[in-house]
Amino acid sequence: MGLFPGSIKQSILRATLAVLFSAMPSTLAAESATEPPSAHIPASHLNAYSNLAVEWMQGYLQTDTTNPPGNEMRAIRFLKKILDEEGIENRVFEYLPGRGDLWARLPHTTAESKRPIILLNHMDVVTSDASHWKVSPFSGEVKDGYIWGRGAQDMKDEGIAQLVAMVMLKREKVLLDRDVIFLAVSDEEADGTGTDWFIAHQRPLLENAEFLINEGGDNPLENGKVKYVGVDVGEKTTFWLHVVAHGRAGHGSRPNPDSAPNRLVHALDRIIAYRTPLRVLPVVDEFMRDMAPNEPPDLAVAYRNVNKALEDKKFQARIEQDESLNFLLRDTITLTMLGGSEQTNVIPAEAWANLDVRILPGGHPEELLAALRKVVDDPNVSIEPLNKQFRIANYSPTDTILFAAIQKVTASYFPGAPVVPYITSGYDENQRYRPLGINSYGFNPYTATEEEGNTEHGDNERIRLEEVRRGPRVMFDVVTDVAAAE
Repeated sequence: MGLFPGSIKQSILRATLAVLFSAMPSTLAAESATEPPSAHIPASHLNAYSNLAVEWMQGYLQTDTTNPPGNEMRAIRFLKKILDEEGIENRVFEYLPGRGDLWARLPHTTAESKRPIILLNHMDVVTSDASHWKVSPFSGEVKDGYIWGRGAQDMKDEGIAQLVAMVMLKREKVLLDRDVIFLAVSDEEADGTGTDWFIAHQRPLLENAEFLINEGGDNPLENGKVKYVGVDVGEKTTFWLHVVAHGRAGHGSRPNPDSAPNRLVHALDRIIAYRTPLRVLPVVDEFMRDMAPNEPPDLAVAYRNVNKALEDKKFQARIEQDESLNFLLRDTITLTMLGGSEQTNVIPAEAWANLDVRILPGGHPEELLAALRKVVDDPNVSIEPLNKQFRIANYSPTDTILFAAIQKVTASYFPGAPVVPYITSGYDENQRYRPLGINSYGFNPYTATEEEGNTEHGDNERIRLEEVRRGPRVMFDVVTDVAAAE
């Protein structure tokens, strides 16, 4: 605390999306208009922040918050200690034994303020099998140029970037025209009780925020170059289904063509073969048009007018075979679980399966359910929702100053990489905050190769050391561009 004296004199002229520094001569300000705010922080300070990011990342990864059961209060104690030492206002809410949320705030320093920006992250991580890892999942070990540990990609890495950005704002005495809120929640990987509890019981602490940055962004690194900066502006929503087939029970030695397992197999065969209608959301149309310049000539033409291209059956088939595009253009249905008899020689009276269904924003679950029942067309097979509550998918616009800030800042770090709006295949908690009037985006300050990204929820999860050192600076620049006083 107080390690770095001095302050940054910043002025953000958002109308032209240029960073100007009022303490500088006008000619120098013009020359540095495209430089991110951190470019004017002394190199020794930046190096110290990078060192802190590595140190804190290791300590955070060593904090086991596997969900279930979560035990996120362990992470809260780790984070709170740092916030206390830095003199950053914070509050802890333990809503269940061992589970809680952590709220911290840097208040605006101007007489009048704009609506706050929230830096949201979750503290829990998914399970891991240490026998399949090269190092302990909770070692935080530095090895082969990586920091290893469960949560290195999802999402303790982004939590540390947000934390270090908060510390940079505080130590560098950045003048703010809006509050910057740090919110670490529990249970995102399971039921989302941390976010739900906070919204239900501490909504005033969200202060009618205007913006929120969360996980969900994607910056794929191919051949040493960032292909694009993907900003999550919307997510598909889950609509899990339970399929149950009924039939005559009996002995396995006497085959029964109308058995429950047989009926289930026939039903699932029809479901798997079914293709939901293709639908081009405006945000997906924008994404594909932005990606067109990076594609081969034949695809570039299709990407520039995807609605027209989808009239071509060959292009449709090409889309369906591309896992990275298929989910963007339709509701998807994936078979994930099966069950029947507990003995090989017993024909059960019931056999069941679970389907992971993801619906695009604007989609209607009742229509999809009716379509699947019609496709199966068997009175002895029932299909019912597993969700206790269906959350209608939503997304945020791209014509905001936060999206513009991401475009400007990332252009400095990843030259030539287009910033594209993105719909993610999975669900994240942005969906819970948008109905409150908060423009919520998934933005990742880190890049990852396909191999590195695939370690998320997988074995040997890790992040490159160089990314840990740089990522907080990227996050700082985006937040400063939005929140620094004019």
